[in-house]
Amino acid sequence: MGAFDEFIGRETVAELRGVLTAVRPDRPWSALGAVHGSLPGHALKARSDLVATALVDDLDGEYVTAAAVFRAALGDPGFRGWTIWPVTESAVTLALADGSVAAFDDALALLSELTHRLTAEFAIRRLLAADLDRSLEAVVSWATSADEHVRRLASEGTRPYLPWAVRVPALLPRSRDLVPVLDRLRDDESEYVRRSVANHLNDVSRHDPDLVVEVARRWSADVDAPRTRAWVVRHALRSLVKKGDPGALEVLGFRPHAVSLSKPAVSAPVVVPGAATFSFDVRNDGDEEARLVVDYVVHYRKANGSTSPKVFKLTTVTLAAGESRSFRAVHAFRPLTTRTHYAGEHSVQSQVNGVRSEATPFDVEL
Repeated sequence: MGAFDEFIGRETVAELRGVLTAVRPDRPWSALGAVHGSLPGHALKARSDLVATALVDDLDGEYVTAAAVFRAALGDPGFRGWTIWPVTESAVTLALADGSVAAFDDALALLSELTHRLTAEFAIRRLLAADLDRSLEAVVSWATSADEHVRRLASEGTRPYLPWAVRVPALLPRSRDLVPVLDRLRDDESEYVRRSVANHLNDVSRHDPDLVVEVARRWSADVDAPRTRAWVVRHALRSLVKKGDPGALEVLGFRPHAVSLSKPAVSAPVVVPGAATFSFDVRNDGDEEARLVVDYVVHYRKANGSTSPKVFKLTTVTLAAGESRSFRAVHAFRPLTTRTHYAGEHSVQSQVNGVRSEATPFDVEL
């Protein structure tokens, strides 16, 4: 286990137990006191789940009791940090077990009160899954909160593909319903909130790229938009730009141009760990200057012999009419936890404004 997992460890759990004991000294908090022995060997999320289960046990399975204890604990400035994650998860578990509308609504309110102590973005997912419409009513109201953490929760908690979080499939076809929330937050005074908005839209681009381009185009057309808007749009479109989506590129000012690009020359073979050097030329064949996004695409060999493409950013340039320019990239091939290399034929393409060259094959040796 890595150091990151220790964010929920013996010391932090002991601190949480101390805070809760100060609120309710009549409770032994025995499950919380014992859970630290179960944490070693588990990753952070699993540790959160173990602590949340201990909290549910110590609170006798009663949501009303849990809500009162957690709200009282907010009076202690030490009630913050990574143990807030299992606190929010235990509250949701108890609210859903309660089954009443009152408990459900109060759990939403409680998450908005707790989120500034770490985040409630993970816990809200199960409420969204249980009753999406009711949850979204709260989300809409959070977008106008005076608290930046609550405003961020409105965007971050409803991201379609939030990392580490429970998937909520029903969110995907409702992406358009959340656009008014993102409209409200796109120019937020907090960079923390604006970044969440951009990440939310980038998530949506995975299943509804047309909607994202539509929103980005509308946001970009506003002549009175603050300077921060342009960054939000660029960050929201980053995945579509890497894929060469014509609409996304056009929103950012990269229009189709008459451009010639050579297929890459490759220094090969490549021996892992090692690197390959790719070089290629781009020429503007048009009669006006051209703004270009220049990338390259590596087609990695998979275990079954097929290949999988991945786009890598290189640069953005402006070429005058008739101008040519050469580009060079040194691409590392080394063992990664996120990628296993396989020996055999790979290939690479140059890519300009989403248009790809002919592929150049090359061999990788292990």
